[in-house]
Amino acid sequence: MGSIHLVRHGQASFGAADYDQLSELGHEQSTSLGTSWEASVWAPTAAVAGGMKRHAQTAIAAIDACGQGDGYDVDAGWDEYDHLALARAQDSTAMGSDSKAFQRTLNVAITGWMAGEPGAGEPYVAFRDRVLAAFDAVVSQATSGQQIAVFTSGGPIALVASHLLAGDDSLFQRINDVVINAGVTTVIVGAGGARLLAFNETGHLPRDMVTFR
Repeated sequence: MGSIHLVRHGQASFGAADYDQLSELGHEQSTSLGTSWEASVWAPTAAVAGGMKRHAQTAIAAIDACGQGDGYDVDAGWDEYDHLALARAQDSTAMGSDSKAFQRTLNVAITGWMAGEPGAGEPYVAFRDRVLAAFDAVVSQATSGQQIAVFTSGGPIALVASHLLAGDDSLFQRINDVVINAGVTTVIVGAGGARLLAFNETGHLPRDMVTFR
């Protein structure tokens, strides 16, 4: 049996000029993940990261802190949808809101985006198809004894979890709302295919380091 460990990136820089950078806390969260791996004498046998800076920064911090591993491959299929563009298309002042108000605006935008309404950036169906293709590629690598870490974002994790639990996109938005920074979602791969084993594990994070955005 193999396993896939979907890691949401550490906290990014909400409200900054470049969102796609880990905050100081985001670096600490990512390092805490790697330190927990080292403490448990565990390391991924292979790693993949999406093509965004926050994915690479999370992967580097965790793998370095773990003290094992040979780096990671890059697959842009694991990139996040453009949530900033979606929110701005819904409300041009969205980025001036606090994070909770921003999330409410984003959720309205996502509902329309999933329904195929004109929005901003990549269509939902294109996002869904590339993420599921990236997941299938990792599943094919997760043969017996392989432990693959995937450094990505909340959207791809929520989409994969929805398909594993419901067989479709129906749980995507509800799961997407609660994916924690540097949280780990584990999928096991065996004769019966891929199955969700654990969602949003955060035992490696002190309570005051748990964030959703």
